[in-house]
Amino acid sequence: MTVIRAADLVASPWKNGGGVTREVAAFPEGAALDTFVWRVSVADVAQPGPFSRFAGIDRTLVLLSGAGMVLDEVSGAQPVVHALRESLDIARFAGETAIEASLVDGATRDFNLMVRRGAATGDVAILRDDTRTQLDADVVLLFCAQGEVQVTTGNMADTTPDTTTLTTNDTLRIDNARALPCEVKGKGALLAISIRYSDTPQA
Repeated sequence: MTVIRAADLVASPWKNGGGVTREVAAFPEGAALDTFVWRVSVADVAQPGPFSRFAGIDRTLVLLSGAGMVLDEVSGAQPVVHALRESLDIARFAGETAIEASLVDGATRDFNLMVRRGAATGDVAILRDDTRTQLDADVVLLFCAQGEVQVTTGNMADTTPDTTTLTTNDTLRIDNARALPCEVKGKGALLAISIRYSDTPQA
């Protein structure tokens, strides 16, 4: 298990130069935008405009803060609109899709999961106070989207279970999480990202 603190995230410009992103984690570590198998990041969106396009990538976007944004899929026979108006609203779309983003009322902060299609799959769930679940994936990332939470993993009957406190934008990464019990406590919300490889990955 590895804790990734918000204070250690480094800001860099978007692929298209229209915003700022902070990479939380990626595989392989240090992979370029055209070679990663998966990537998790936090983005600040200050102005409307087109999203960067990533061929062969499945994307999941979660609104973290701000009044919201509307994503219009501008290619394809049928128009599709993703309206993220409440905190933790989720949109899923293909990375090669042309997306035009408009802001409801000012800047937003968003969580992004990008997974290379055919190489891996990724799911996002929301966990809140007093939640008990079981983690089962090649990689699990528990991202604190709001507030402060305590995450306890392992057998709850143990006298010394592993407990980690996460505050906003902190992440607990767990590799090879196999049938791992997990309990969440606190006044906040976690995004639980489960990544499963299609084949054994080569770093």
